[in-house]
Amino acid sequence: MNEFPDIRIPIGTGVEKFIDFLAENFSAFFDFIFVIASGSIKGLESALLFIPWWIFIIIIFLLGWYFTSLYGGLLFSAFIFLIGTFHLWAETMTTISVVLISVILALLIGIPLGILMTFNKTFSNTMRPVLDAMQTMPTFVYLIPVIFFFPLGNVPAVIATIIYALPPVSRLTELGIRNVDQEVIESAQSFGSSRTQMLIKVQLPQALPTIMAGINQTTMMALAMAVVGSMVGAQGLGERVLYAINRIDISLGFEAGVSIVFLAIIIDRITGGIAERLQKHRRNVS
Repeated sequence: MNEFPDIRIPIGTGVEKFIDFLAENFSAFFDFIFVIASGSIKGLESALLFIPWWIFIIIIFLLGWYFTSLYGGLLFSAFIFLIGTFHLWAETMTTISVVLISVILALLIGIPLGILMTFNKTFSNTMRPVLDAMQTMPTFVYLIPVIFFFPLGNVPAVIATIIYALPPVSRLTELGIRNVDQEVIESAQSFGSSRTQMLIKVQLPQALPTIMAGINQTTMMALAMAVVGSMVGAQGLGERVLYAINRIDISLGFEAGVSIVFLAIIIDRITGGIAERLQKHRRNVS
């Protein structure tokens, strides 16, 4: 009575068979995704590396100045300059490319998903536990099925990052639209606005600050996957961290790690500044 009975429900085996089925029957589809994602990452990385380092720093300074403050712009440009002195410039551009592609794809999926959840209560109730599982599942677990579909490299890391980073923007998109002032909606309805016009011209603009907060969280979670993605061959700063761990190289590990921190601070402050400006604009309009 003190021992659990010898009963096993083979859920994991069923998942494994399902993954094998997808890999065998939809290989052409996954090859198509690989070509598109790989080409996008390489194209963006080449574009970033083509920009002279000093112009890139000026761009970061201007973004920081406009969306935060003069001090923020100077600080962010100093962070980028420090990363260059660590001899990690190319790796940083690769990491930015992977994060940007992951975030763009996550937004293209997550925002429409949040809109659908807003207007369909049954769909919302179905998706919530799915999003809970996506957000709480250990990130390493995502890497196991992904490597069945794609060769090792940046692409499986992007797919795993999308799965991990998608829930915040979906949840906050739904929350933002649901919290739009009912009086505003009734006013739009009184003018004969259709459901589509209501969404595009009223609800999405009103919910934009909340959606921007979701974009901020999605971007930060995508950046947090940089080191985890290196375990399936993703290049960039995460790969340098993993290399430093294997070699017990404290210097390289610290420099690559603090470079990821610098990127996280820059992205967080700039996206936060965008959200604040949208919020101020909303208040001025109202």
